Amino acid sequence: MAHVELSLSEAFVPPLAESESDAVDTWSATVSRAAEPCLLIDAETKVVAVSSSGCRLLCLGTPEEVIGLPLLDGGLRLLDFTAYRGELTEQDTDKIPPLLALHSGRLARGLLRVQATAGAPDATVDAISTPVLTGGVVAGSLTFFSEV
Repeated sequence: MAHVELSLSEAFVPPLAESESDAVDTWSATVSRAAEPCLLIDAETKVVAVSSSGCRLLCLGTPEEVIGLPLLDGGLRLLDFTAYRGELTEQDTDKIPPLLALHSGRLARGLLRVQATAGAPDATVDAISTPVLTGGVVAGSLTFFSEV
């Protein structure tokens, strides 16, 4: 087995954003081109960018269909983990990682049950979210997903 060491002394650090739109725009291009399932929302919970693989995993259609819509009004249907499989209440949706990171300004992680299209099984997804900051103020949240 080979041993590899990586130096972080010259790691890429994006410049500090001067405005909310700068921070969100910087991440928007990255998320849009990402191979991994990921999603970027702004401070008003509108979808700014989503990867194609993120759309497939979350049963959202295409990125063009959801960009600009509020996260929970853009077709994302979340279910509880009971045998009943009911839709999450508003109180519970505030606790999903993308929104929790947005409101708390901290990292958030959790499992989501995503309602699939007719005839397909629902997906269980691990979500890890981080706030996107501009001048110490939360301008949005960036979330990466992995099917469990």
